Amino acid sequence: MDALRVAIVGGNRIPFARSGGAYATASNQDMLTAALDGLVSRLGLAGERLGEVVAGAVLKHSRDYNLTRECVLGSRLDPHTPAYDVQQACGTGLEAAILVANKIALGQIEAGIAGGVDTTSDAPLGANEDLRRALMELNRARSLGGRLRALSKLRPTQVKPDIPRNAEPRTGLSMGESAAITAKEWGVTREEQDALALASHQRLAAAYERGFFDDLLMPYLGLQRDQNLRADTSLERLASLKPVYGPTMTAGNSSPLTDGAAVTLLASEEWARARRLPILAYFVTAETAAVDFVHGGEGLLTAPVYAVPRMLARVGLTLQDFDFYEIHEAFASQVLATLKAWEDPGFCKERLGLDAPLGAIDRAKLNVNGSSLAAGHPFAATGGRIVATLAKLLAEKGSGRGLISICAAGGQGVTAILAR
Repeated sequence: MDALRVAIVGGNRIPFARSGGAYATASNQDMLTAALDGLVSRLGLAGERLGEVVAGAVLKHSRDYNLTRECVLGSRLDPHTPAYDVQQACGTGLEAAILVANKIALGQIEAGIAGGVDTTSDAPLGANEDLRRALMELNRARSLGGRLRALSKLRPTQVKPDIPRNAEPRTGLSMGESAAITAKEWGVTREEQDALALASHQRLAAAYERGFFDDLLMPYLGLQRDQNLRADTSLERLASLKPVYGPTMTAGNSSPLTDGAAVTLLASEEWARARRLPILAYFVTAETAAVDFVHGGEGLLTAPVYAVPRMLARVGLTLQDFDFYEIHEAFASQVLATLKAWEDPGFCKERLGLDAPLGAIDRAKLNVNGSSLAAGHPFAATGGRIVATLAKLLAEKGSGRGLISICAAGGQGVTAILAR
């Protein structure tokens, strides 16, 4: 059976909020349900039974068990719509879209919603391991004596929460520390990073002003726009910030801790047209990759460097065959190092096994409506934001191709191609 074309019909997200800001008391379920119901309302899906809803979160409480299914049950979708969670760090939202797209392409479902949510304001806190064991023993105890013995093991020093860390378990390095190493290896300058950050803010602000997000974003808890956006920032202001990772990476050229949710509707052409819904673009293909950042001398966030050439070779395209490039801005240095790697003859030959470098891209086509440096980066929500944004860009143009590249923790990368 030939694969069916997968249409991207629309998207919805809530504005992304700074950690500890407008969504400080909102849970993953609150935010994902809001984004999901906003999409249902916008596209007239109330009471509709979809093939499935796939989403996830990187930071989850135990109460977030079956998170996506609970959000479906709290929405106006038909409760007979199945749902499940997926998690691939920062690539979660895009990986969810890939899973839904593949089922549509195989004819297993006709339509599905993909997305993600994350909150660092309401991050789960683990118990001190000694405290956890004592409490588990207390829970297992069936007699008064057993409970007293368990309670006798409790100590004031055990009341110390295990706060989630932005660090790789196998290296102990945070994403920022790892990115700083890669920035140094590729000679990425502070000036380059600040310029990319400035462009992200300026382009996101311009997109808001021209109403680009009017049918992609809904107000939530008092926010109308992404809280991290600084439309009035300048190179001078960015240059005044002190480095936080290595000598060149600052809070201004690194994505901030953020809360938010984003979802996207994908469907077969027939399903969309039967309901008179728009087809913004088509989901063409995808590729994931992983690098050995522990022993292999690879940068933690460099996996997309490997995923993209494999994907291009499979579909017979070059890196220059795109009208838009959506490269997730975890850090400005990471985006710039990725571009430098694709331009480097030695790296492309020795590491990627290519006869020639992939080459440079037209920077005017890169993140044309801004990206994570300006909007923020609620880990699992970023993929949904990018897929919907790129699909609408292609719909506005009326034709063309777009490339998505998202780096992720664990030395992974998720990439995709959309077309119109």
